[in-house]
Amino acid sequence: MSSATRAGLDKISRQMGMASAHLSCAARLAASGNLCFGTVDSFLIWRLTKGGRHVTDASNASRTLLFDIGTQAWSDEMMRYFDVPPRILPQVLDSAADFGVADAEWFGAPIPICGVAGDQQAALIGQGCFELGMAKSTYGTGCFAMINTGDRKLTSHQNLLTTVAYRLDGVTTYALEGSIFSAGVAVKWLRDKLGLVVSAAETEAAAQRTGGDTGGVFLVPAFTGLGAPHWDANARGTISGLTLDTDRDQLVTATLASVAYQSEELVSAMLRDGAQLARLRVDGGMVVNDWLCQFLADVLNLPVERPEITETTALGAATLAALGAGQVSSLEGAGQLWNLEREFLPGMEPARRKALLDGWRRAVARALS
Repeated sequence: MSSATRAGLDKISRQMGMASAHLSCAARLAASGNLCFGTVDSFLIWRLTKGGRHVTDASNASRTLLFDIGTQAWSDEMMRYFDVPPRILPQVLDSAADFGVADAEWFGAPIPICGVAGDQQAALIGQGCFELGMAKSTYGTGCFAMINTGDRKLTSHQNLLTTVAYRLDGVTTYALEGSIFSAGVAVKWLRDKLGLVVSAAETEAAAQRTGGDTGGVFLVPAFTGLGAPHWDANARGTISGLTLDTDRDQLVTATLASVAYQSEELVSAMLRDGAQLARLRVDGGMVVNDWLCQFLADVLNLPVERPEITETTALGAATLAALGAGQVSSLEGAGQLWNLEREFLPGMEPARRKALLDGWRRAVARALS
């Protein structure tokens, strides 16, 4: 065994020993009642209230694997399975509620904490998706699509996630969610690794120059595997259909198109699971690209709506705070905070749409492990 290998194994052994020591310490603290466990929001609230409140909301609790989203209570079965003492978990409140007061030390004055939600749930709320079948898709580093399923806790048969959208006045609203790993990060790859664009803004002009024609090129951005509905961590990115005539603009266009194709997979999975969807609201940094939004509408064969405020996660958190503080009296009032900036209507010929989606599916089949 080389000295480098021995050193590497010794480092791993030390790290494992440290992890075991941490776990043993945590177990002792839990047994003595001196440990709290929760999600990031519960930690922040604990710190902001200087230990005054150990609370979370139903949407965050639903992502811990410890919360029964049907009964809206911590699951005895899962707590036994993971050996988690119930007393260390936070109290689960509605998404708009009294979460405590941030101490004046932090912001110069005491500020009540009135709204809490998970990242994508907050974006759903910010998009005003309060009715059954309303859906949003957020385009950042990855892509996260979520549809409001009302009081129906749909069990997905298409590898989507059933989750809590929000809980208000004790009434739970559910959602189906699908996530893809690579959206904006694929454009970042074009810029930082390949040098095909200087800025993300250049991608729209490149796609317009091609007229959306990639010459049969499909890029599957499985840089870190494929998310929903495939969930293949070992899949890797591919570029198929290259010829000597393939140019820079076509590669850029194929990268943008891959975001729309992956979105179509998520929307189709939602429909097959029984969700009702008539239009899609979009947000995030990528949706300033008009070409992408139009291509998305064409590929989905659905109207795509872009709001005036595209940072809808922050808007959703503010909406919940307004509800909790009584500044907004109802979901209907909260929905009026959303304003349409532009609607993109589908206009692609059915035969072309089918050909593009068939080509995408063949490309994905090559990428799957």
